Amino acid sequence: MPTKPVVRTAAPLKPPVVDDAMWPRVTREVADDLAADAIARDRAGKPPYDEVARLREAGLPALLTPPAPPGRAGTASGSGGADWRTATAVIREIAAADGSIGELVARHYVLSWSSRLFGASDDAAGHEVPALAAGPLLGGGTDLPDPESGPGLTLSPAGPGHLLNGRRTVATGVTVADLLVVGATSTHTGDLLIALVNPAHPGVLASTDNDRLGQRLTGAGSVDFDNVPVDAGQILGATTRDEHAVSAFTALAPLALRLVLSHVALGIAEGALGEARDVSRAVPPAPRSGAAGATTYAVRPSGDPYLLLAYGELATTAQTAAAVVERATDALEQGLATGRDLGMDERAEIAVRVAAAEAVTTRSAVDITTRILELTEAATSFDGGPALDRFWRNARALTARSSPTHRLRDIGDHYLNGTHPPFTARP
Repeated sequence: MPTKPVVRTAAPLKPPVVDDAMWPRVTREVADDLAADAIARDRAGKPPYDEVARLREAGLPALLTPPAPPGRAGTASGSGGADWRTATAVIREIAAADGSIGELVARHYVLSWSSRLFGASDDAAGHEVPALAAGPLLGGGTDLPDPESGPGLTLSPAGPGHLLNGRRTVATGVTVADLLVVGATSTHTGDLLIALVNPAHPGVLASTDNDRLGQRLTGAGSVDFDNVPVDAGQILGATTRDEHAVSAFTALAPLALRLVLSHVALGIAEGALGEARDVSRAVPPAPRSGAAGATTYAVRPSGDPYLLLAYGELATTAQTAAAVVERATDALEQGLATGRDLGMDERAEIAVRVAAAEAVTTRSAVDITTRILELTEAATSFDGGPALDRFWRNARALTARSSPTHRLRDIGDHYLNGTHPPFTARP
């Protein structure tokens, strides 16, 4: 049954971490903390109230907001948030410790860009001052609804504002987000409006979905909106439903989401490989009978040439994926910096880079998390062991809706025929 969302108030919201030299240490501490009880939390499969409290205590939701616009020293909060290099490094390290929480902060970061990507001008960052200054955790989604599934959410004019109605599935933060960012169809214009909604309103009802194969701790679920008022100041931006008329800059929104999820997949693969390495190193030498009945010890498994070959292949796979993802990250960051002067050809090049990152990380994450089970014989554990199967389950759940075949076809068509990848506001 739908339940009222719980608004976390125990840990006060913190301002962004402003010292660039500080965030790697903070991230490492949070990741180590999440890794320490990752197995128990995965098995429990509860909404991530405690995990979000840890993120808030460290100030990561506030850090993972857009940097100050060019020419500005910062926002009213005193900081401009994190650039894409910084943010994705944080996301990957958190995902290596806990894939679910990695996805939670990844989607939060992309949602924090909503007013810039969907606003009327590059100066639309003004919305971010009241919305993000205190570092709230964001949940929701700005993608267009599938035409075959109905209108999704709707916003109807009501006085100076709107009324929000409908239901949508939310991938992260359904009961733990401080604010929801959602895309809804205007019943007046037919455009997609991006709205900021308080989940504590009585007309907002949430239901969770934690009993999943993987990514069980993202806070996924569904949210029903029943005549929820949305003031004019809560509209962060808009875009047309005609995908062919969407600006090249706004069309970076789905690419940004796909890219951060590629970082999450890569983080899961890197975390799996690191834990598998620790397991293999910890295997004691195997006893065997020597001359005259003496006991000798075989070479440690970490010296097995076939094991070394396998780890060499997997490490190379991870490093290759990282290189592709980082090139896509640089391209997207440059496109965002270009702003509304971004052209369609430039956007197409970014789309190709992101598609490559998505295709490579999807295959790499599934391959690495599958093969480590063979190398460690630690698929599951009920006695406090490593339980490395959680990495495979998380990788499969995260990448299940992403088809490398489709991405590779788009890349091939662009390379061979110069065709632009689909120009869409959907992920």
